[in-house]
Amino acid sequence: MDRRWADTLLTAAAPAAWGSTYLVTTELLPPDRPMWSGVIRALPAGLLLLALTRHRPHGTWWWRAAVLGALNIGAFFPLLFLAAYRLPGGTAAVLGATQPLLVAGLTVLVLAERPRPRALAAALAALAGVTLVVLRPGAGLDPVGIAAGLAATAAMGAGLVLTRRWGRPPGVGTATATGWQLTAGGLLAVPPALLVEGPPPTPDLPALAGYAWLALAGTALAYTLWFRGAARLPVTQVSLLGALSPLTAAALGWAVLGQAMAAWQLTGFVLAVGATVAGQLPPRDATGRRALWRPAARRPGSARRPGPRRAAGQSRGPGWRGMVGSIRRAPGASSPAAASGSVKRAAAAGPAAYDSRSIQRTSSAVQPSPERPAISRSRRNATRVSSS
Repeated sequence: MDRRWADTLLTAAAPAAWGSTYLVTTELLPPDRPMWSGVIRALPAGLLLLALTRHRPHGTWWWRAAVLGALNIGAFFPLLFLAAYRLPGGTAAVLGATQPLLVAGLTVLVLAERPRPRALAAALAALAGVTLVVLRPGAGLDPVGIAAGLAATAAMGAGLVLTRRWGRPPGVGTATATGWQLTAGGLLAVPPALLVEGPPPTPDLPALAGYAWLALAGTALAYTLWFRGAARLPVTQVSLLGALSPLTAAALGWAVLGQAMAAWQLTGFVLAVGATVAGQLPPRDATGRRALWRPAARRPGSARRPGPRRAAGQSRGPGWRGMVGSIRRAPGASSPAAASGSVKRAAAAGPAAYDSRSIQRTSSAVQPSPERPAISRSRRNATRVSSS
């Protein structure tokens, strides 16, 4: 499988896991405790990743991790749950599906990158498809809920773009950076949860299973894959994969809860999935073929993989100076053909033919001795240099 499509599929697993949140919340978690559900989902997952990686932020990454954690987790979860309380689920999902368009605008402002027209068309088509799947007739339009839903979408979109902008510090993996964000976001979400809902709930056995699924698969693993994709793929395409979250929720509702889907909902489902796949296709080159995958450009502050190092005593190779020098210093080279033959033999011998000791021996063979006058460069007739 092409590496680019492998990265896309791994990144798509994140919104697919997020799509199970509705089913787990309604069937396993205690009711009316969404704020604490967000805290319990993020904070243990972040602490687990920190315990596994054992790497703390340094320097500017203390405040960068706090900002990213606030945008992706600390502000996103409370605003998302507020929108879910004030709006029907379909309306909240449609607001979330506008994220690719918002990310496209932020990409121009922050990253100075113009999104491809195909990606913008795919974002509009995916939004239309999600609207057909989840929006119901007579859905409420509460102003506070709409503002909260748009703010949640803007917070996560800004966090995604800044994640791409700042990258990661050298030597820090995706799991470590994800642990920083989840821990910071979970800690920031604790005061609103205490203020709105009071002390945390006492979970029973089904709730423990639900929290474990959301913390491990829906948060620790999902966000690690999400941020990994944000570092490797164009951010507009990554945000377009977010449409898979409401589609997964609708598919699980149909398969597990027996929720019926009308013909127009199935049409929207196919439209959204097709638009998501079309938005991942690479652009065509001048010949009309699909361009090959290229890794994302490394940004300042991101980790750089060290290349292969030369062994001790191994030279860099001849270079053009060594090639010219071998022609001028080749002993017995009385003609251009002989000089060319010496170059070929030296190139076949590999870099060892140009090490310092062999160059010194060759150079000493053509240096003027005290008994022999140096060759004048002003003479036009050919002069043969005999080896001593």
